[in-house]
Amino acid sequence: MNRHPLSRRRFACAAASLAVPVARARAGEAPKMHTVTFPDGTTVPAIGQGSWHLGQGRHPRAAEEEALRTGIALGMTVIDTAENYGDGASEQFIGRAVEGWRDKVFLVTKVEPENTAGDGIARACRASLGRLRTDYLDLYLLHAPVAVSSFRGVVAKFEELRESGKIRRWGVSNFDVRQMEALFRVPGGDRCATNQVGYNLRNRAIEKDLLPWCTARKVPVMAYSPLATGNSAVVRDPDLAKIGAGRGASAAAIALAWVVRGGNVIAIPESGSPEHVKENAAALTIW
Repeated sequence: MNRHPLSRRRFACAAASLAVPVARARAGEAPKMHTVTFPDGTTVPAIGQGSWHLGQGRHPRAAEEEALRTGIALGMTVIDTAENYGDGASEQFIGRAVEGWRDKVFLVTKVEPENTAGDGIARACRASLGRLRTDYLDLYLLHAPVAVSSFRGVVAKFEELRESGKIRRWGVSNFDVRQMEALFRVPGGDRCATNQVGYNLRNRAIEKDLLPWCTARKVPVMAYSPLATGNSAVVRDPDLAKIGAGRGASAAAIALAWVVRGGNVIAIPESGSPEHVKENAAALTIW
């Protein structure tokens, strides 16, 4: 999928276009939070937590566990991982970190395309459940597209897992519009709960077609890398920092609030720092 980088001027305009006064609750009232609703009616917070590098030594384990639990306590209860993140290390880390908190979190993991043949999806799901120390997944995703000719079989296997109670719902990741249309043409394909793709202030390609397509069908988008990465990371952007300073929030919080502004996107930033997680969580109540 092509990226649509913004010039400095266009980036600043896009960021500033979001009306983001910090929501002020009346005395005794909780602030209004951004939420997203899945096709089955389940509503979740619009800011969750990613885990691509967690449990793999990038940060002290205790700090990562504290960060994850801090996020959960602050309302970032959607936890996203995948079987290939650290060859299962991320799932194992999350399984330990959320032990005793299972009823508070919405667990998401993914099966790799190479594990979809035969009974591979069922085997991969069993392995993920074991590493996550749970008996069901809230959401199970196909991590990347397979051949269109395989869609029918993949959907059938996902539906078997759903009917058996191993997963509550299923979805896909990195699908374009053409692939989503093909998916919806196979039996049961329209039960797809989400499409997880890259989306942030510096990568807005999905706004051209995929985001409108999903929104029209009430299929939420899950945005990975919502703060961008490397030299494109938005957390160091001076324009966002200036906007945030005027509202008592960080550049990251402003960028995340922008990503979820439309009501059909769930952002899953990753952080191994409790302080950074607190900054991210502030986006839940920025409008």
